[in-house]
Amino acid sequence: MNYYALFYWVVDDYMEKRPLYRTNHLQYAQAAQERGELVLGGAFSDPPDSALLVFQAADKSVVEAFAQNDPYVLNGLVKQWEVRTWTVVIGTAYED
Repeated sequence: MNYYALFYWVVDDYMEKRPLYRTNHLQYAQAAQERGELVLGGAFSDPPDSALLVFQAADKSVVEAFAQNDPYVLNGLVKQWEVRTWTVVIGTAYED
């Protein structure tokens, strides 16, 4: 299994728009966590302009599908996203 970082860059009025879609987004993320795909996720708060979600999956397409179907993306709160392969070299997830 590989690790992937999903970066979100959100729109300027994200904080005002977020309440309308937050419950659906969190339910969607919770389902990905329950499937064992989403490991960590959260928004940066100072400033609240982006977010990072860490996945463990067989390939990048799992993360891309998550992003493409995320309520925040579908409803225009995310203006850009990017998936990057993440090579873990230290920490409890590291396997040599």
